Amino acid sequence: MKPLIACLLLALAAAPALAADVDVVDTTFAKAQGVHPFNVRDLVMMDRVSDPQLSPDGRYAAFGVRSTDYAANKGVNAIYVLDLGKDGQPVKVVDKGSSARWSHDGRSLYFLAPAKGVTQLWRLDLAGGKGLDLARHGAPVQVSHGVLDLGGYTLSPDGGRALLSYEVFTDCANLACTHERLAAREKDKASGTLYTKLFVRHWDTWADGRRNQLYVARFDGKGQLPAEPTLLSRGIDGDVPSKPFGDDSEFTFAPDGKSVFFDVRIAGTTEPWSTNFDVYRVPVDGSAAPTNLTADNKAWDAYPVASPDGKTLYYLAMKKPGAEADRFAIMALDLATGTKREVDPQWDRSPGSLGISADGKTLYATADDEGQHPLFAIDTASGKVRKVVGEGTVGGYSLAAGKLLLSRDDLKRPADLYLAGTDGSHLKQVTHFNAADLKNAQVGDAEFFNFKGAEGANVQGYVVKPANYQPGKTYPVAFIIHGGPQGAMGNGWSYRWNPQTYAGQGFAVVTVNFHGSTGYGQAFTDAISGDWGGKPLEDLKLGWKAALDKYSFLDGDRACAMGASYGGYMTYWIAGVWNEPWKCLIDHDGVFDTRAMYYETEELWFEEMENGGTQFDHPENYEKFNPINHVKDWRVPMLVIHSGKDFRIPLTQGLSAFTALQRRGIPSEFLTFPDENHWVLKPHNSVQWHDAVNAWLKKWTAE
Repeated sequence: MKPLIACLLLALAAAPALAADVDVVDTTFAKAQGVHPFNVRDLVMMDRVSDPQLSPDGRYAAFGVRSTDYAANKGVNAIYVLDLGKDGQPVKVVDKGSSARWSHDGRSLYFLAPAKGVTQLWRLDLAGGKGLDLARHGAPVQVSHGVLDLGGYTLSPDGGRALLSYEVFTDCANLACTHERLAAREKDKASGTLYTKLFVRHWDTWADGRRNQLYVARFDGKGQLPAEPTLLSRGIDGDVPSKPFGDDSEFTFAPDGKSVFFDVRIAGTTEPWSTNFDVYRVPVDGSAAPTNLTADNKAWDAYPVASPDGKTLYYLAMKKPGAEADRFAIMALDLATGTKREVDPQWDRSPGSLGISADGKTLYATADDEGQHPLFAIDTASGKVRKVVGEGTVGGYSLAAGKLLLSRDDLKRPADLYLAGTDGSHLKQVTHFNAADLKNAQVGDAEFFNFKGAEGANVQGYVVKPANYQPGKTYPVAFIIHGGPQGAMGNGWSYRWNPQTYAGQGFAVVTVNFHGSTGYGQAFTDAISGDWGGKPLEDLKLGWKAALDKYSFLDGDRACAMGASYGGYMTYWIAGVWNEPWKCLIDHDGVFDTRAMYYETEELWFEEMENGGTQFDHPENYEKFNPINHVKDWRVPMLVIHSGKDFRIPLTQGLSAFTALQRRGIPSEFLTFPDENHWVLKPHNSVQWHDAVNAWLKKWTAE
């Protein structure tokens, strides 16, 4: 149910725009509020800082900022550069662009942006006299000229080549063939598509026969790439990078530039029920077919990172086939002998986003850890792990010249950039986006608490006080149940299900990281499989009682439970088996009928892992905790929200639940977004979503 690995996203001078129609960002409705409790209008208008990239000399930081054009109902991506050697402000150098990467000499930035409606690779030269001239650079130069959108790229260590990802028909000999075939389809008056295997749709997109494939191209003497690059993933029936959320962390050059590593899941006819990703190596010139380096492991191998000396390949590997929430181990592959070893067998966390130090002695990775998402350093020889940056949530990070640049957020503030030594020392905030807006928008204080949960296990939750909290008063409660289910509600900022949007409405927030949550050891994460309505429900009950006992400002008689995805499943489940405490319920994209869910969803490996096999072989497992079987006991007013492009938990699940509520005569409402997927992403839709949710909360918790 949860996505595949899923990650987060004040100029003095601006670069020339890539097009004449520069977006004007409408912020008036957010800026005119004055001092006030935080609300969704603050949330959607925030600048989202992401993708930090240190220049090779460690002097400059390039990063992305997504602002909101509310009138156009979309986000606008720009690229900024900050001189870390001065106490100045970041400079916007690209008005419309993303995925900025430094050239090997640190004198230019490459990035993705459209050209005549097609995403291309661009270069912006920043070189000046003494250092980079951020205010007086020239116009960006288009360097790729493919007829298809460029999905992602990576530059070679010497800057001479680029890896390029395009979505193509794999039986086409070149990019032009795919372009021509798509154009022919557009002209065809027949609209039907005949499928012979799954996936027919994935996440929010119907399959059309194309695959992400990996190419390589060499820059010519003028810094230009050819329109037709060389295919590297020849013979690979799979997506490089993976769909729907794969990125450039799935392919990389060897340090000497002579070969390329990438990961992929071979699709065949088993793609919807397989998590068998493997890591491949291929010559950079495409002269030979890719070689599978991890064929011995039938589980997930991915995210290759080569040691600086080129002798060792590090990657992440799961051990349990068919699982997406098994622990990722850090593996080391000796490229000369083929021998493998686990670097961190004693570390009971599941790391991601591997990076490596210049001397090859230290790996870096983030991981959930008891409500936080820190950055860790792992000794490559001993496997010893130490925490580099602890509190809050570390998003992206970059290493260069003995420095560490990272994005960091927490429950009270969105992401900004921080600079530190590679050991985490001298941590210093270097950007302050949204500071003025946050000064006016009052947020609630958060506190973690622990209690004895199911089977006596130590379980963690947190409480957020209302933004206008006054000692001695009591407040209604929004009890939020997280999704995944192998996820966690931690010390991080979110643009969906942000506790501060409820705190700003005068609600206290309580959440519990029940059995199945990440960051508490793999056994705790695994405990939810086959037990969706068991130990997690017991944890929620005990956590609710513990919160009421500990925090006198919580009004247990004015509380609503709410959740999305698995949290939505649990909302439907408690509607029938634990509805006593709640004045109302809110369900977003939840599983209402576990039997139908198996046949309606796309990623079958998840359903089969969670329920011990297929529904037709083990129907009893799917019925054990099926909310539909308890509709006769529903009684609490419920708001159901479900979107039309949600293929993970399809619309019929929410529509069926609303039908049940209406037929039972229970007060209920149904909100649907035909243009949203498992998440609600568009600014106007987000505002509408929050307004509907807040109105429902207030209606049923009013004194």
